[in-house]
Amino acid sequence: MVFSKIDLRLGYRQLKFKEGDIPKSALRTRYDHYEFLVMPFGLTNALAAFMDLMNRVFSEYLDQFVIVFIDDILIYSKNEEEHEHHLRLVLERLREKQFFAKFSKCEFWLKEIGFLGHVIYGSGIAVDNAKIKAIINWERPKNVKEICSFLGLAGYYRKFVEKFSVLASPLTKLTKKEVKFLWDDKCEKGFLELKK
Repeated sequence: MVFSKIDLRLGYRQLKFKEGDIPKSALRTRYDHYEFLVMPFGLTNALAAFMDLMNRVFSEYLDQFVIVFIDDILIYSKNEEEHEHHLRLVLERLREKQFFAKFSKCEFWLKEIGFLGHVIYGSGIAVDNAKIKAIINWERPKNVKEICSFLGLAGYYRKFVEKFSVLASPLTKLTKKEVKFLWDDKCEKGFLELKK
């Protein structure tokens, strides 16, 4: 397998508003009136609109040799010859639609690649060890908010942890409103096991 990853430069800002939609983005300060010409970060539907556009742009390639997540484009192929063809198709489509990549964040012709917190190989998917360090180094939660943060991060990798829900159960119980926060041995054991 051969992989390449393309990261779009200022992803949302490459999405231009239709002329009639520009006034809908208006912002007024005491100094002036401003209107966005391109999609800014933070609008309620910005993510959905951008993902919809990217899915339409690459629709014929999706799940054939392309995966798109927001402004990250993963190209995968069985061999180098096939990859050259796939890469050319993707780059031509980007040029045609006038999307620009940030070259310093792009990676080409790799046998393994980091994508969305995972490392992808020809033979499968593994956890990105750099991302796991945050879980391993996580201090014991002192309140419900910290438990939720820990479970959110650890839960992203749940498919790699056998019996994740069983191990997380004592921690999850502490997040319920009617339960008093009391860290016991079961919580400690589950927390330490999840950190492994």
